[in-house]
Amino acid sequence: MSPIFTMIMVILAVLAVLDLIVGVSNDAINFLNSSLGSKVSSMRVILIVAAAGIITGVLTSSGMMEVARSGVFHPDMFTFKEVMFLFVGVMLADVVLLNTFNALGLPTSTTVSLIFELLGSAVAVTLVKISTDSSLTIANIDDYINTGKALGMITAILCSVVLSFISGSILMYISRIIFSFRYAEALKRYGAIWCGVAITGIAYFAVFKGLKSSGLITPEFTDFVSENIWVILLCVWAISSIILYVLQRLNVSVLKITILSGTFALALAFAGNDLVNFIGVPLAGFDSYQMALNSGNESMLMGGLSNATPATTWLLLLAGIIMAATLFFSKDAMKVSATELKLSSQNAEDERFSSSPISRSIVRFAINLNRSIRNSLPTSVVDSINRRFIPADIEKTGSNYDRIRAVVNLTAASILICVGTSLKLPLSTTYVVFMVAMGSSLADRAWGRDSAVYRISGVLIVISGWFITAIIGFTLSLLIGLLLQWGEGFSLIGLVVVCGYMLCRRFIITPKKADEEVIPSISANENDDEVLYVYTDAICKTMDDISGIYNRMLVALYTENRASLKEEMHKSELLYRKATDAKYGIVSELSRLEAMNISTAHFYVQVVDYICEVTKALLHCTRPAYEHINNNHRGLSGEQIKDLKQINDQVDNIFNTINMMLRKRDFSQLDTVLEMRDMLFDTIAECIKSQIKRLKEVDASTKASALYFNILNETKTMVLQARNVIKSQAYFLDEIKVKQD
Repeated sequence: MSPIFTMIMVILAVLAVLDLIVGVSNDAINFLNSSLGSKVSSMRVILIVAAAGIITGVLTSSGMMEVARSGVFHPDMFTFKEVMFLFVGVMLADVVLLNTFNALGLPTSTTVSLIFELLGSAVAVTLVKISTDSSLTIANIDDYINTGKALGMITAILCSVVLSFISGSILMYISRIIFSFRYAEALKRYGAIWCGVAITGIAYFAVFKGLKSSGLITPEFTDFVSENIWVILLCVWAISSIILYVLQRLNVSVLKITILSGTFALALAFAGNDLVNFIGVPLAGFDSYQMALNSGNESMLMGGLSNATPATTWLLLLAGIIMAATLFFSKDAMKVSATELKLSSQNAEDERFSSSPISRSIVRFAINLNRSIRNSLPTSVVDSINRRFIPADIEKTGSNYDRIRAVVNLTAASILICVGTSLKLPLSTTYVVFMVAMGSSLADRAWGRDSAVYRISGVLIVISGWFITAIIGFTLSLLIGLLLQWGEGFSLIGLVVVCGYMLCRRFIITPKKADEEVIPSISANENDDEVLYVYTDAICKTMDDISGIYNRMLVALYTENRASLKEEMHKSELLYRKATDAKYGIVSELSRLEAMNISTAHFYVQVVDYICEVTKALLHCTRPAYEHINNNHRGLSGEQIKDLKQINDQVDNIFNTINMMLRKRDFSQLDTVLEMRDMLFDTIAECIKSQIKRLKEVDASTKASALYFNILNETKTMVLQARNVIKSQAYFLDEIKVKQD
C-alpha cells in the first residue's frame, strides 16, 4: 500500500474532528434557539439537555452512511485511488466552507454542503477520466454521477422556505389569538391541552425522524403506526395532556417541560440523521482503505461501497462526545444562533443587516395589504385582535421572545418535518427550523415598522446563503478535486497547508478579541458617580484609539503604505460602527431603565452623539486616504506633508490634554482646550490658504489637493466634537456636585 494513502487516512481523521466542530457550531441553531430565545432555563441546563439528546441520537443511530458512500456517485465506476482523493477533497472543501459561514455568523445546511461537495468532487474525477479516455464523452457523466440528488436538494430549499414560513406564521397567529402575550390565565385553562399537542408532535418527530434508522423501530411497528396513525396520535395527546395537567396543578411549568423536550428531540434527530454529514466521508474512506489493503490491489474498483455498512458504536460515541463538547466551548455556535435570535427578537435590537430595495418594496406592499384588510373588517374585530398582540414587557428577563413562541417554533418544525417525511417531501431540518422562526416572528408582530426592512434583508441574505452554499460547495470541491487528480501528493500537501493556515489564522494567529463597547451600557441601579467613573474610562480609551488611528493614518499616508492605511481604515470603521450602534440603541437603552436620573440620561445621550460624530470624522479621514493610495494616485507634496505634521502635533496635544482632564476629573483647563482648538483652526485656515496658492502651480495634483482639503476639514470637525465630549463631561460633574451640596 502506497504511503500516500496512509497519509490520506490520517488527514481524513483530523478533518473528521474539525468537521464535527465546525458543523455542530453551525447546526446548533437547529435545536438550541427556542430554548435560548425564551431563556427557558439557564444556559448550562439547556446545553446539558441538548448534549443528552446528541449522545442519545448517536447511540441509537445505525450509523448507516449511504449518502457519503454511494448516494451521489456510482462507486463501481471509480478506482480506489480516485475515491480516496475524492473523499479528501470533499472534507477539505467542507471544513473551509462551514468555517467561513461560522465566521460570518450565517446558518446553512450541512446536508446541502455535503451533497454538493460530493457532487463537485465526483464531477472533477469524472472529467479527468473523460479527458484521458477517448472513448468517453461528456454525455457519459450520467454513468458516474447521480445528478438527481442535486435537483432534490434545490427542491428541498424551495419547499422548506415556503412551507415552513407559512406554517410558522399560521400556527403562531392562532396561538397568540388564544393566549395573547399575557397568557398566565389562559395557560391555566388550556395550557395542558395545547402543550399536549406540542408534546405529541415532538414525540412523533423524535421517534420517526430521530430513531427511524436506529434499528429500535421494526418495519412491522412502522407499518402498524402508519395504518393507525390518527388513533395513536390521539392517544398520545390524551395521555400527555393528562400528565401535563397534573404537573401543572403541582405548579410545574408545562411550557418549560415542552420546550426542553423539543430541544432534546431536535438534538436527538440531528445526531441520528446528520452525523453522516461529518464522519460519513472519512468512514467511507476508511472502508475503502480496508478493501484495498485486503485485496492488495490499489487499482480495484470500489463497488463494495454500494453495500451499506454500519459504523462501530465506539466511533459513533466518540463523535457524539466531540459534538456535545463543541456546544459548551464553541463561540461560533453562539454567533450563528445570535443571527436568528436577532432576526426574530420581540425587543428593539441593534439591527445587524442593512435595508435593501427588495426589503423596502416588500414592507411597503405588506403595509398597504394590511391597511386594506383592516379597512375591510369591522373596527371591533380589529381592536379585539390588536389587544391580543399588545406585547408584555419581556426585556427584564433578557428574552428575545416568550415561551409561547418557543413552543410554537418547536411544534411547527417537528410536525412539518414529520409530515414532509411521510409525504416524501425533501425538507431540510436547518431550513425548516429557521423559516418557522421567521414566520412566527412575523405573525407575532416582532417585525414592526422600525425593524421590518432590516430583518427581511437579513432573511433574504440567509436564504441567498443557502443557494450560495450549494454553488460554492460544488465549485470549491470541483477545483480541489481537479488539483488532487492532477497534482496528487504535491497538491494534497499544498491544500492541507493552505487549509491549516486559514484555520490557524482565524483561531490562533489572529484570535478574535472581545467586542468592547465604545459607549458602555448603564443600569438603573448605578448612581451618578458610578456612571461618571464608567464613562470616563470608556471615553479615555476611545479618545486614545482615535488619536492613535489619526496619527498612524497620516504617517502611512506620507509613506504611501497601503497595507497600514487599510488597517487603520478598518479600525476606524469598527469604532464608527460601535458608536453608531450605541446611538441607534439609545431609545431602547433608556426605556429599560426605570429610575434613572434625568441628568444622567441627558449626559448619556450627549456623549453618545458626540462620540459618534468624532468617529465619523475620523472615518472620513481614513477612508479617502486609503482609497487615494489604493487607486495609485499621486502622493502628497512635501509642503502638504509638512503642514499635516504640524496639524498632527496640535491634534495630539489637544487629545492628550482632554484625556488628562478626564482621568483627573479636573476640568480647570477647559478654556485651555478651547484656546488650543482655536489655534488649530487658525493653523488649518492658513494651510487651506497656502494650498489654494499652490493650486496655481502646473504640477499640482487635483486628487491630492482634494484629499488634503478633506483631511483638514474633517480634522476640524473631529476636534470640535471632541471638545464637546469633554464639555458635557464637565457639565455633568458640576451637576453632581450641586446635587451633593
